[in-house]
Amino acid sequence: MPPKVEKLPINVVELDSSDDEGTGVPVVGMTKPEINHGGNSLSKSPVIENPNAVVPPDSNYRPLDSRSFWRAGNFEVGRIKSSAIHGELEHARVHPKFLHSNATSHKWAFGAIAELLDNAVDEVSSGATFVKIDRISNPRDNSPALLFQDDGGGMDPDRLRKCMSLGYSSKTSNSTIGQYGNGFKTSTMRLGADVIVFSRSSRSGRATQSVGLLSYTFLRRTGQDDVIVPMIDYDITGHWAEPIVYGSQDDWSTNLNTILEWSPFATKLDLLQQFDDIKSHGTRIIVFNLWLNDEGIYELNFDDDDEDITLRDEANHGNTSKTNKRGRELQSHISYRLRYSLRAYTSILYLKKFTNFSIILRGKPVEQYNILDELKLTKVITYRPQLAGTSKEILVETSLGFVKDTPSSVCGFNVYHKNRLIRPFWKVTADGSSKGNGVVGVLEANFIEPAHDKQDFERSSLFFKLETKLKQIVMDYWKGHCHLIGLKPLEPHLQNLLRESFVPPQVQVANAQTPSPTKFQTVTDLAAHPRPHLRSAQSGNSRRTNCNMELPGVQPMTGNATESVKKDTQISSSSCMSIDQICEENIQLFRRCESFIQRETELKRTIEELEKELEDTKKKTSELSTRLESQKKLKLLKQLGQKA
Repeated sequence: MPPKVEKLPINVVELDSSDDEGTGVPVVGMTKPEINHGGNSLSKSPVIENPNAVVPPDSNYRPLDSRSFWRAGNFEVGRIKSSAIHGELEHARVHPKFLHSNATSHKWAFGAIAELLDNAVDEVSSGATFVKIDRISNPRDNSPALLFQDDGGGMDPDRLRKCMSLGYSSKTSNSTIGQYGNGFKTSTMRLGADVIVFSRSSRSGRATQSVGLLSYTFLRRTGQDDVIVPMIDYDITGHWAEPIVYGSQDDWSTNLNTILEWSPFATKLDLLQQFDDIKSHGTRIIVFNLWLNDEGIYELNFDDDDEDITLRDEANHGNTSKTNKRGRELQSHISYRLRYSLRAYTSILYLKKFTNFSIILRGKPVEQYNILDELKLTKVITYRPQLAGTSKEILVETSLGFVKDTPSSVCGFNVYHKNRLIRPFWKVTADGSSKGNGVVGVLEANFIEPAHDKQDFERSSLFFKLETKLKQIVMDYWKGHCHLIGLKPLEPHLQNLLRESFVPPQVQVANAQTPSPTKFQTVTDLAAHPRPHLRSAQSGNSRRTNCNMELPGVQPMTGNATESVKKDTQISSSSCMSIDQICEENIQLFRRCESFIQRETELKRTIEELEKELEDTKKKTSELSTRLESQKKLKLLKQLGQKA
């Protein structure tokens, strides 16, 4: 779409070239109090200021006194006006402090980012093909800002107001406060003090573009006792960008002035240029004045990895506590990295892989990760929970298996709700117990409701039933499979089954039509089939230990087979007396087999290195021999010359 040229009506207040001079026009319906310009109101901050930043000396664009999120709500609330203003109907106000207290529902910054990603993923149905997350610079002071942008259907003026509204107001102007959803406010206010939204949409044959500013800094520094959200809209259906005026033209110009004064864009030209990246439709969200941690450093770390965004405090937590090999392996696993790496977290955030949609983090697409691809001995178990208050049952499939690098302390279930990860690596077994270590599962639990921040589930009866069921699933799987990877010997009842299924060697020798398996094959079969089918004819004698018992279908042996039978009988007698030892030997064989394979790999690598070293040595030897021969010839020539 070609860029629109703004065409203002004659009776609209025209803004001159000094838009960035901070005229401080009050918002409609509110009286702007005096602002203290004293130097004591600013706290020291590690934010790098740009000496060429566009911040006039008398501008109100300054950060809050406290830049730490968990301290930004600690201020005294002034007396709220009790009478309506200019004939406005009396209503319950939403104080700016609510923006902060509301955002504390996100204890984790990545949870807030995931909320914004969900909004972009929802736009897939509107044709969205990407959402990008990146770091940009605030042109006013060169501080970092967080960018979210998608190419979805965008928001028309009505949808933008639903997105940014918090309460109720009787005024029908661009500062109208509605009573709608809450996710956008909680997530953006958890990441930074201020957010500006640009959205371009085309619906019902009408193309529009809108700008909205939700600024905790503006509300705090101007002493507002109500949440004011300035928004402006343009109709871009034709070749001109015409302002859409809902109240009065002065209201529209006042909202524009407020946005220019408190946003990163000090001029109208800079503001409208943001739509160039959106193209014909989509949404662009910029969160600025990002929060700092208690040490006065940005919570989000953009410097350690140019292709990732990390949580500084989480990345530093626990890195020095485990320095051994096992600790380093654990910290390299995705179950640990998702705590501080946004790329790792977003890679498992959605269960189903996208086909025509990409999450682009700092210029590089995020590769979706399916933990089931990294498991072995996987099994699918069906769970049929009954919905509360009804007799209806639903089908839930739980897939689980062992982590390939077992033995490992990594364990737990990745529980999704409607394709979205809610609880990653949820450990349902008791703390301190080794049972269940290395077992990881995945399930989609749409029958229980997630909590407000989508980082946990509501503690309902269905939730506790699910927890109990998952504990049972883990224990049953562990008992039936842990011996296959050498984590624990067979349970007694499995050893009894192996003992019952033991076939004496003389029976194998007597049956001339059936080839006799080797000892290794017998041991392997026992491990692979710990629960073999036993014939009913043998069930009554299943616990006999006498190796000379008669079995149906076995003919007496004559001739030359007698001597071999005697030898085999001696072997079988000792074997029958040590079935438990054979079971233990079976487990040890699996362990030794894995260690031998690993040793073989290491030896092959060593051989390759030695062969390479041998080749290098041969080359050096050849070079030295050549040099030695040449030196001998030179020495011989010198001796001949001296004699002459």
